[in-house]
Amino acid sequence: MKRSRRLSCVVFALALTAAAQGLGEFKFERLAQGYRFTQGVAWSKPGGYLIFSDTPSDRLMKWTPGSEIIVFRTGANGPAGNAFDAQGNLYTCETRTRRVTRTDKNNKIDVVAESFEGKKLNAPSQIAVSRNGHVYFTDPAFGEQSDHRELDFYGVFHIPPKAPMTLVAKSATRPRGIAVSPNGRTLYVSNADDHTIRAWDLDGKGEAGNERVFASKIEGAPAGLSTDEKGNVWLAAKGIAVYSPEGKRIHFIDMHDVVSSLTFGDADFKTLFLAARAIVFRARPDTP
Repeated sequence: MKRSRRLSCVVFALALTAAAQGLGEFKFERLAQGYRFTQGVAWSKPGGYLIFSDTPSDRLMKWTPGSEIIVFRTGANGPAGNAFDAQGNLYTCETRTRRVTRTDKNNKIDVVAESFEGKKLNAPSQIAVSRNGHVYFTDPAFGEQSDHRELDFYGVFHIPPKAPMTLVAKSATRPRGIAVSPNGRTLYVSNADDHTIRAWDLDGKGEAGNERVFASKIEGAPAGLSTDEKGNVWLAAKGIAVYSPEGKRIHFIDMHDVVSSLTFGDADFKTLFLAARAIVFRARPDTP
């Protein structure tokens, strides 16, 4: 594995609103820059490391606390979203091969999704795995990807642990970010075109129902999603917006760089990791 250039840390503080519910200020640290376009930040709880995509360069990058950022995989087929399951298996959306892969702890790669009803997927974008192993991903198409579509819709899909892939929703607009609530009962999907976050209830089998608009009139193009232990929904768009489980925006963090994805990590899962174009940040609150 080759080492990636790492900058000295740049730390700055961004104050949240007065109603910050004990979060105080976040101190942002620039982990690295110089990439072409980063996204798909994902934290491995069993491994204790961060994975993110450098999409145009066909690379997956890896950062372990206390170490330099290294190349985890080259020839990664335009990787976008990443997610880990509870066993430490890595799921990756590959935009160029238009498929979803799973990498086990021995680096064995298996294809888990590449077509629906005999037609190739559009270009899987973002992915989430629930605590009980249900996989959900979005399948939009951007730029040149739109020229090669076989499906006549944009989709949200569900891969159960021991059953065939199913369709959660068809859309004429492009879903992008995706996240599951900590209790595994709600699925959230952001939409880049209609500037919304939609939500579905998840039953005991991971099946989705009761689709509804969770948040609307979002500034900027909604991208990556994550949830915290309180069930709040964190959205990467024009800055970072935080919504309560009821869909009320409770915080907003203004960013100079457009954020494509975000996730929580470190041993206590209190650190927020961000991918923002050429830069990867981490942020810690100054209060627990």
